[in-house]
Amino acid sequence: MLHSFFQQEIYLENARIALVSFSSMYQEAIREIAFDESIWTYKGFTIRTDADLEEYIQSTVLEKIEGKSYPFIILDKESKRVVGSTRLGNINFQNKRLEIGWTWYGTKYQGTGINKACKYELLKYIFEEMQFNRVQFSADIDNSRSQKAIIKLGAKQEGIFRHNYLDQDGNKRDDVYLSIIAEDWPDIKSKLFSECQNN
Repeated sequence: MLHSFFQQEIYLENARIALVSFSSMYQEAIREIAFDESIWTYKGFTIRTDADLEEYIQSTVLEKIEGKSYPFIILDKESKRVVGSTRLGNINFQNKRLEIGWTWYGTKYQGTGINKACKYELLKYIFEEMQFNRVQFSADIDNSRSQKAIIKLGAKQEGIFRHNYLDQDGNKRDDVYLSIIAEDWPDIKSKLFSECQNN
């Protein structure tokens, strides 16, 4: 039976961003920012064609329907535009742990502070509303940019998962895993996300 978590319409926001449930209604807005191969270098797939985009939209929507992940559209409240997507996945309700990932942003929205504003809302929701114990993140071993961004959120590196996924060419890739646990959150929230709380 599908967990009720996947049947709700989660809406999270602060002054900078809004996170809304992923839907095919955003396909044209996603199209405007998705056709840039640099976005997909470490994602295991690439959106190059309309067919790729259609497959991405359909598979993402299906993940929520099947209870595999909860995907979000990320909206920039200043420009009122879709700027990317992220998900809560690998959700284990019994052990109260999940992963934030599958995140991407249109190129011009990278490094603008939107990611931090987005992660703040997700972490706050996970630890304060869902009352989960652990959030994990992963990044390709060569994706130093993502690793640094995750560490800036207060996450601690735990180890390397060898041959953790196959890229679009079938190459075996290693991932670095990092985490934040519930006991870390109050300190991280006050020290690293103080500006997000004023929004």
